[in-house]
Amino acid sequence: MAGRVTISDVAKLAGVSSQTVSRVINNKGEVSDSTRETILSIIDQTGYRPSGIARSLATSRTMTIGLVVPDIANPFFSDLARGVEIAAYEAGYKVFLCGTDEEPDREEAVLGSLESARVDGVVVCGLRQASDTLRAVLMQFPAVTSVNLIVDESFNCILTDDAAGGRTMTQHLLAGGHRAIGLLAGPECSYSGLGRRQGYSEAMRMAGIEPEERWVQHCRPMVDEGEAAARKLLETNSDLTAIFCYNDLVAVGAMRACKSMGLRVPDDIAIAGYDDIRLADLVTPALTTCRQPREQMGISAFELLFDQLNGEENRGKKIVIRPELIVRASAP
Repeated sequence: MAGRVTISDVAKLAGVSSQTVSRVINNKGEVSDSTRETILSIIDQTGYRPSGIARSLATSRTMTIGLVVPDIANPFFSDLARGVEIAAYEAGYKVFLCGTDEEPDREEAVLGSLESARVDGVVVCGLRQASDTLRAVLMQFPAVTSVNLIVDESFNCILTDDAAGGRTMTQHLLAGGHRAIGLLAGPECSYSGLGRRQGYSEAMRMAGIEPEERWVQHCRPMVDEGEAAARKLLETNSDLTAIFCYNDLVAVGAMRACKSMGLRVPDDIAIAGYDDIRLADLVTPALTTCRQPREQMGISAFELLFDQLNGEENRGKKIVIRPELIVRASAP
């Protein structure tokens, strides 16, 4: 059949009304088994595909979800997005991926755009805006949050125990003999960064060391920003023998800064990251880090959202993941 096949074409070939074809497509009753089989056979033969707009009007669903991340280019979020997309595809959903470029003010605007697009639900990751500001916006959707602190009975969430991760990494550095340990703490508005700093401070105090404010430098979670922040930290703190970095990208930047300053890693200074992105094992020296199962986190986030979309009353469900210490050459 030439041209795009319509529901009317299928109805004519089957000798039924368009309404009957629609009932078969949407799995409604009131259609005999033989008629249903005839219509499905014609659909298969003609390659007819129902209009997404028409189907959404009939079912009140668009079969789309939104995924909001701070930085699409960050391998952590691209891996997490892959997990969401894999699970969504298996369930028949399409994903609208939206990045906010680490700008808190863009988060509310992006969520507003997704609401206008009539997505069925959203997964939001690494929010930078204050929780109270975004809670009301997120209440407009079935929503799952990931890697942030909007944790109450209103939302399902996937969380990493960042305080435990920060504590574990700092304890590893302390066990290596380091006492003056710097922290490249990521964005000041990052909830993950706050958790990692909390764990860092707890581990230092448990070791009888009061972490000094001068040892902490905030930066955006990017290689160039990490390099600049590490250089500033090292130029003003010659006593540092190790740096714990907010993520692996910042850690790679810190290693670049060390090289340009004539410092050898790990002989002169140890560098540790967080996330265990693919790059972590490719740089020289290979990066000590904390591993997060990013793709599985994305799959689990969609599964929580899918359950909610299908009527399961499980709001307030929380999955907490503890990161795994991965020791490599940059901080043995």
